[in-house]
Order: sequence, then C-alpha cells, then structure tokens
Amino acid sequence: MQLKTEYGKIDPYITKDGSIIRELMHPAIHGNSGQSLAEATVPAGGQTMLHKHAVAEEIYHITEGCGIMTLGGQEFEIRKGDTVCILPGTPHRIMNTGEKELKILCCCAPAYSHEDTELMK
Repeated sequence: MQLKTEYGKIDPYITKDGSIIRELMHPAIHGNSGQSLAEATVPAGGQTMLHKHAVAEEIYHITEGCGIMTLGGQEFEIRKGDTVCILPGTPHRIMNTGEKELKILCCCAPAYSHEDTELMK
C-alpha cells in the first residue's frame, strides 16, 4: 500500500462530468480501502456536467476560487473555505464564476468510480 503521494507526480485526467482530476489517494491506485481523495479543477468560466452518484457520498472542500453549486433543487454560492456534502442520488454540478481556476478537494466514500457516475440532462 502506498501511504504517501506527491502532487507533482500525479497525472491529471478528465472525469465523466468534465472536471480535471488528480487522484491524491484512491484504492485502485494506492491500496487504501474505503474512500478516495482527489483534487478537481474547473477552469475560469467552466462548469461540470450535472450528474449524480447512486452509491458514493461526496464531500467537496473549496481550496481556491469561487462559483455556484447546484445541489438537488438548490443553487448557492461557494468560495474558498466552504465545504459541501453531496448525498448519494443527489444531482449536482459546480460552475466557476471567478477569474481563476476553481479547485476542490473531493472525498468520496466509497471511492469514486466512473460506473457510479450518471450524467443528467
């Protein structure tokens, strides 16, 4: 099991919802057991696609930037320092309304998987 990762050595990829992700710790890669931690980046003016997860609960912690969070039937502003809990089955997306990248720490339990991501219209 890999207990430590180094940010600069983690290659980013694009998830099903369109965000740029760096898997900081994920069972499929590092061997931990029940959750994943990733950094998501949404470029200025960008947004993720509306989606939901049938099984995973997510916690988003905003580390840089600002935007608008859609969570179920609600929309609200988010900014650096805010934390949002996304329960399984809740449609959500995040839009960057700032002039710089929006960065989010994303914790998923169980760990993130593309198979658990359903895109919405």
